[in-house]
Amino acid sequence: MKGLVLAGGNGTRLHPLTLVTNKHLMPVHDRPMIYFPLQTLADMGITQVMVILGGRSIGDIVELLSDGQEFGLDLTYRYQRGSLGIAHAISLARDYVGDDAFCVVLGDNILRGEPMTEIAREFEDGPWGAGTLLYRVDDPRRFGVAEFDADGNVVRFDEKPSEPKSDSVPIGVYFLRPGAFDVIGKLSPSGRGEFEITDVLNHYTNNGGLYARHYAGQWSDAGTVTSLLEASLQAAQENR
Repeated sequence: MKGLVLAGGNGTRLHPLTLVTNKHLMPVHDRPMIYFPLQTLADMGITQVMVILGGRSIGDIVELLSDGQEFGLDLTYRYQRGSLGIAHAISLARDYVGDDAFCVVLGDNILRGEPMTEIAREFEDGPWGAGTLLYRVDDPRRFGVAEFDADGNVVRFDEKPSEPKSDSVPIGVYFLRPGAFDVIGKLSPSGRGEFEITDVLNHYTNNGGLYARHYAGQWSDAGTVTSLLEASLQAAQENR
């Protein structure tokens, strides 16, 4: 299995902190934010990772991470022109992924607690074409929201709905196989002008090929000022 870390975007939710730098360089206690998704992939046993870069200060990210040796990773970099969405960023890795399954982690996502090794192995050894981890949140309107059938299976995801069907959202960890690139190639931009990852996941819910389970650890989206502070405080407590 290969890995992707998505470190593009303009970090508008963190303005003015990110007016002159990339949000993935923001400190989470004693480490840059981007260290966390790389460690998530390394903890799965993944060694080959592509970092999709965009926005400001991308040279600083390359200088910081270098070849990935510090994490036991072999890093490759690719540039995303513009903010065209998660699915578009994933599409840039088609040649890199080849015939392998792969895991995508958003650069501002921090996971703690539940080991990821068995989750990755379960997906890779299973029949699913795509997978994601779910998490219960207090403000699901900010996310893609899962809708369940009577048996508890995910039947679709709605992107930032005004009336959420549940409090469960897919966090920024996605498991995919190479067939996902053909799905992405047929997508149209959403009303936000982006190619949405929820549209990719919905393709697999419609075909019974989606792996989805609730993450039992602790998850943070450090992409806002408040969540960045909370993530830093949690990291500080762990390091005491």
